[in-house]
Amino acid sequence: MSRQRLLILLEMAMMTALALVFSEIKVFQMPQGGSVSLVMVPIALLAVRRGLLPGVTCGILVGVLQTFFGSGYVHPVQLLLDYPVAFGALGLAGLVRLSAIEKRTNKVMALWSVLFVGVIGRFVCHFLSGVIWFGKYAPEGMPAALYSFVYNITYLLPEMIITGIVLTVVMSSAPQLLFPVRNRLA
Repeated sequence: MSRQRLLILLEMAMMTALALVFSEIKVFQMPQGGSVSLVMVPIALLAVRRGLLPGVTCGILVGVLQTFFGSGYVHPVQLLLDYPVAFGALGLAGLVRLSAIEKRTNKVMALWSVLFVGVIGRFVCHFLSGVIWFGKYAPEGMPAALYSFVYNITYLLPEMIITGIVLTVVMSSAPQLLFPVRNRLA
């Protein structure tokens, strides 16, 4: 095994563990699941730093491991959709290599854009799960799709904003965390 591959695997393991710890420190908890925490920070950081495959893999691992920590489910497909698939979708933040972008403002815009793409992927998973399995919790007369949209955006939007702010601060103050030394622009 090459030194570089081993380093990436170690980073994936560390970010997975960190994401699990962060997922337990909740700012706000929703009644049927979902919360505002820093769980997305390590996954998005790894995706931005190492690319799509490590980011998606880390997200899937976080989702699988979260199922062992008291995650409720009503159907096996819902369990897959709300955990491994949803968190794996966050790895889409690795679609663009920020180290290839020259200007700082362009890097920040690209960071927020790929983070948005990852969160949209996660949102779609939770939205579908909400419509199919949790629509029964919608207030009378409210369509299940609208209920699922409002419910999921209530915690995903603040979580995305917090993650974006943290990663923007990291990019400014400790760029070596987002860009491996050999790829980092001075």
